[in-house]
Amino acid sequence: MQRYTDEELSILLKDIESDCVERKESFSGDVSRRSREAVCAFSNDLPNHKKAGVLFVGAKDDGNPSGLKITDQLLLTLSDMKTDGNILPLPALTVEKRVLNGAEMAVVTVMPSDSPPVKYDGRIWVRTGPRRALANEQEERILNEKRVSCLIPYDVKPIPGARLGDISRTFFEEEYLPSAFAPDVLKENHRMYEERLASCKMVKSAHEPVPTFIGIISLGKKPQDFVYGSYIQFLRIDGSDVDSPIIDELEIKGRLTEIYKTAEMKFTAYNKRAFDVHSGPTHIISWDYPEAAFRQILCNAILHRNYDGTNSPVRFYWYNDRIEIMNPGGPYGDVTVENFGQAGITDYRNKNLADVMKNLDLVQRFGFGIQWAKSAMEANGNPPPEFELDNHFVKVVLRRK
Repeated sequence: MQRYTDEELSILLKDIESDCVERKESFSGDVSRRSREAVCAFSNDLPNHKKAGVLFVGAKDDGNPSGLKITDQLLLTLSDMKTDGNILPLPALTVEKRVLNGAEMAVVTVMPSDSPPVKYDGRIWVRTGPRRALANEQEERILNEKRVSCLIPYDVKPIPGARLGDISRTFFEEEYLPSAFAPDVLKENHRMYEERLASCKMVKSAHEPVPTFIGIISLGKKPQDFVYGSYIQFLRIDGSDVDSPIIDELEIKGRLTEIYKTAEMKFTAYNKRAFDVHSGPTHIISWDYPEAAFRQILCNAILHRNYDGTNSPVRFYWYNDRIEIMNPGGPYGDVTVENFGQAGITDYRNKNLADVMKNLDLVQRFGFGIQWAKSAMEANGNPPPEFELDNHFVKVVLRRK
């Protein structure tokens, strides 16, 4: 992550013509929205500067300090722009309190994305000179071409042997697009089918519409024909160890939404409900396992697993006393075996897949899944989740109430 010196920041602060800088006197009113638009535009780096953009909070338009008090809460609020799921793919940014020109300011440094276009609230924002605006069709094409020319992440690489006909146009146009783009953007969209797929990173480019990894697993007619390990192996085991009888088994295949819905059906079928008629004036309903915890752990396993170089599926094993969910691939990036599960420490092996899962409503927010699972288990009266992991796998155990 690029970090500017105080001298470099002071120069940027005063350069009112720079397209790498925005200034905000405060962070109230609609500044939160406009700041996210700025982060989106810096991430897209339409001029191809290949250097970080900077958002100064606490600075007037001329670069002079506005006198805003930079509190810890303000810094946390600014940091929330990275993980609240409104900017997708997730931006790479840092938030700092710096002293510039004798005054405190909040400095948000945003790195260019290696997988443009980046969207905020379903819209693609760009910046050239002092202008920040929605990308037009030509600018969107430039961003798509930038992605093709970069060393791209695995989850947007084209799949060898896949063809345009291997993905479902109906699902893309009727289900995915309305969830990925704002209604006004779709209404004014005159792009070809291949161009819309490319904008969503579902194909390599409009000129070379080879489906990408996320295109196949989210839109594919038969995803497992190309990404062999992209399924869930479900077992219902009548006992507490692997030698106990298996009473139900299923290889859960299909697109992402189909995989999750089928796994959820299995969860619902075996999750038992209990009624407490003695603890209060009305009966209390509880479950062996809270659905919210299962959802967070399963979606985390699908999102964070390693798909590259392994055909191993996500394993969903249900014993009489516990549920075990295990995915191939250990912690990634800033997340290590030592700090796994700590609040505020997140990283993404498949950040474009995260974008897709957010659009498909399989995740609501980033970086909070484990904490939400812990809270749901506690509220339902279950023991806390247990984690077993190394550099090759992550296993989560949910114990029965």
